Amino acid sequence: LILIGGFVQLLAGFLAFRKYDHLGGAAFLTFSALWSSYGATKVLSAAAGHTEGFTAGSIAFLVLNAFLIILASSFNVVLLCLTLAMELLTVCFLLFTLENLPLPFEIVVLSIIGVICFYGATASLTNCMFGKDLLMMGPPLLTVQSSRKDREDPVPCVCPKSHLTSGLRTIAELLNMGAVCGVPTDTVYALAASCKHPQAIEKVYRIKDRPQEKPICIFISNLEQLRAAGPPISPLLWEFMENVYPGGIGCIIQKGEWLKKLGVGAGYSRVGTQDSIMIRVPDLTVLVHLIDMTGPLAITSANPSGEVDSTHHDMVISRLGHKLEGVLCDGESDEVVASTVVNCTKIDESGITIVREGCIPAGKVMQIFERVKNR
Repeated sequence: LILIGGFVQLLAGFLAFRKYDHLGGAAFLTFSALWSSYGATKVLSAAAGHTEGFTAGSIAFLVLNAFLIILASSFNVVLLCLTLAMELLTVCFLLFTLENLPLPFEIVVLSIIGVICFYGATASLTNCMFGKDLLMMGPPLLTVQSSRKDREDPVPCVCPKSHLTSGLRTIAELLNMGAVCGVPTDTVYALAASCKHPQAIEKVYRIKDRPQEKPICIFISNLEQLRAAGPPISPLLWEFMENVYPGGIGCIIQKGEWLKKLGVGAGYSRVGTQDSIMIRVPDLTVLVHLIDMTGPLAITSANPSGEVDSTHHDMVISRLGHKLEGVLCDGESDEVVASTVVNCTKIDESGITIVREGCIPAGKVMQIFERVKNR
């Protein structure tokens, strides 16, 4: 039970950090350490009768949890009650190390914690599943009033929601005017610039501190757009693309004037290399609609060059928001790594080569290619 309780608290802390809830993550990691330490004193007491070394630790937990109580009061009642209950458990911890813990008091405290944890977990799961507050978590008891100056300060960039048509239109208008925006993809978040505006693509390089020798790919909304442009693509390559698009695989193909028919326009020289271009059709409805409104987009991951990918719009805003005109907010990304890149320029002569293995395993890509080739 001790190990299970500590592990559950640790898992809750990890999930909170994944959701960028830093208070929740810190609270549950502290609770995990407290729970494990409390259990360890029980085991040591039963085995050897020595618990003096945990007294200082219990006092430290009392002080630390007091700060968590203050912070939790600005979130919701359930989290506040949980931190208060954990403070009582810390008192139990301290009394136990001093060999002065009444058994009824310990039972009552553990019962209170059990009830709060059960309700909080049930409420969080229910509200998350149905997308509304069916089980109340309670309002914050403390609110911080911002100053007049703070209220008037603009956010670093506009951040509309992806599920709103107005939000999609806002980002599309910005891109069509030559802005650089953060957008969700079917893998991780990306920086997008219209292929009609080469200066916007140049700005992407500056925003990311991206080396000029690293090419930028383009996204289109469907394969029919590519067919209409009439690129000199072999039947084998067409068949391969039909099997990987839409999805997390990008194909590098030969560059040509057909890109201008595709709608790349003035950005022709700033996407891809001199001879090749990577094209991808994303498997994300909101991004496909956005591309239909803007034309092909120059795309690269939304992170400073050399750093980890952004997997939530909050990451994009905090890392690059001050350099962007807008971020289309779509929550957590579907993947934690970028797309898989495949070189298809010599597909008829020597097959394909994996340039970068991403969310789609290289083995799966090769299986698709072998199946297509054999057929």
